[in-house]
Amino acid sequence: MSATTSSILLVIVASFIGSFGAVLLKAGSMRVKRGIRDMIFNPRILLGCATYVLSSVFFILAIRQGELSFLYPMVALSYVWTLLWSKIFFGEPFTRNKFAGIALILAGVALLNIGRGS
Repeated sequence: MSATTSSILLVIVASFIGSFGAVLLKAGSMRVKRGIRDMIFNPRILLGCATYVLSSVFFILAIRQGELSFLYPMVALSYVWTLLWSKIFFGEPFTRNKFAGIALILAGVALLNIGRGS
């Protein structure tokens, strides 16, 4: 069973949503002072976890009709989104190594797409 365009789009949406989950977890973690109780009742952490669950729903919808071996590596696109959000929301620097890593991820996703016709 090959991946359909809709399943590819669902994985891209899942990676996009999941990357916001990482941002929310980071934002919440910056407010944790005492320990696990602060984590459990932290609205940003709770929303981050809920965002991960939502992204998983989109991923599950995607893999119903596509090849897991093709679609799962595309989840790595969330690293691309996360790099961007980290810069925007936390002022984290872009570095050569980060760009090299992102380039490798994008090249891998492109290779998967090229190999799809085989």
